[in-house]
Amino acid sequence: MIQISHLAKRYGHVTALGDVSFSIRPGEVLGLIGPNGSGKTTLFECLAGVLPADGGVVLRNGQPLPVHDRSSAFFYLPDGIAPWPQQKVRWVLEFAKGFFEGRPRGPAEAGHYVQTFDLEPLLDARIGELSKGQRKRVLLVLGLLTPAPVLLADEPFDGLDLKQTREIGAALRSFARDGRTLFLSIHQIGDAARFCDRFVLLSGGHVCGEGTLDEITRRAETVRHARTDNLEDAFLALT
Repeated sequence: MIQISHLAKRYGHVTALGDVSFSIRPGEVLGLIGPNGSGKTTLFECLAGVLPADGGVVLRNGQPLPVHDRSSAFFYLPDGIAPWPQQKVRWVLEFAKGFFEGRPRGPAEAGHYVQTFDLEPLLDARIGELSKGQRKRVLLVLGLLTPAPVLLADEPFDGLDLKQTREIGAALRSFARDGRTLFLSIHQIGDAARFCDRFVLLSGGHVCGEGTLDEITRRAETVRHARTDNLEDAFLALT
């Protein structure tokens, strides 16, 4: 269990995150939902230790998790990056396999990941030559090869078509059932509702809801005093 308590991040007089608190449970797919500018990327960067937070604490099993030890808990996949652009996909995956060999949650399933994410035709392509959707699939496999128990993925479905989104979403859920925790920042609320077990709703740097779909919609109904049937309506009601 990881508990985020009163996390805050400010840029001068602008509050990017204000008193953010929620929990991350083992083996779940947790969706981070919010509009552009709501603080989703800043939250991931603070959790991963990329940005220093201005307040709050991250706890693992009740004990503080300092910034210098965050990599033991989190692996962060930013959106829109193209690491090693001149290297081929095969090299990137072999590098990850070799780097994490022998560590907890080693790369035993690398071949399975390649097959599941349909990377076989891309193995001899250079990272810089891939489309955004193709690169996204490669990076997701790279993240899954890491030993960190929680994978933070920023917009994992961006650049994928409908068929790919459904297939990869189902694959990510299966990996969570095997014990991996996935924390996904998702812009499309329909995708989040389809694949996530629980949700953190973020608006203006503040958490406005946390829980399962049933828990979120029930809270929304108390706010709007009307029946709420889906996550999109619940998000609008709570924000």
